[in-house]
Amino acid sequence: MYRRSLLTLLAAVSLLVCTANAIAANPIVKLQTSEGDITVVLFADKAPKTVANFLAHVDEGFYQNLVFHRVIDNFMVQGGGFDVDLKQKQTERSVINESKNRLHNDRGTLAMARTSDPDSAGSQFFINQRNNPRLDWTPYKPGYTVFGEVISGMRIVDFMASTPTGNAMGMSDKGPMPLQNVPIDPIVLLNVTRVSP
Repeated sequence: MYRRSLLTLLAAVSLLVCTANAIAANPIVKLQTSEGDITVVLFADKAPKTVANFLAHVDEGFYQNLVFHRVIDNFMVQGGGFDVDLKQKQTERSVINESKNRLHNDRGTLAMARTSDPDSAGSQFFINQRNNPRLDWTPYKPGYTVFGEVISGMRIVDFMASTPTGNAMGMSDKGPMPLQNVPIDPIVLLNVTRVSP
């Protein structure tokens, strides 16, 4: 009986250590915006390729002086792809879709934006302002990969989402492109920096 209790205790301690290591391995970043700071934990244990892609952009300084170019109240705020003049900033890489990771597009989570091609996510991301289950993976369609969650600053996200928006003309390497739900007064992503490795 003593031996069984000891084995149970050792198993519990081992599980706690593994859980603590997994949590410790999840980096924390700060999104510095013109409206205030948003701190986010990245789920490297659940979306390793997506987090590696995001952090590569962070480490390159890619996210300096971009805007949240698509903002829809009671839905999400999206950024990471256009500068303050609405010129699209090109990225060299894309990442494979990891939306089968059982993470949900719940309020406060970060997910990768993409085109209709599931593996087309590059630098653009969005923060869910509400629960958006229709964006999750199902056996019938790929979803939008959740790779992080806001741990402080959701009031900033809510404030951003409430901003007046309109239509605007952006510019890509292929020429002019119409954009919708663009904040009339720009919301700038000043930088994204690591808080912990």
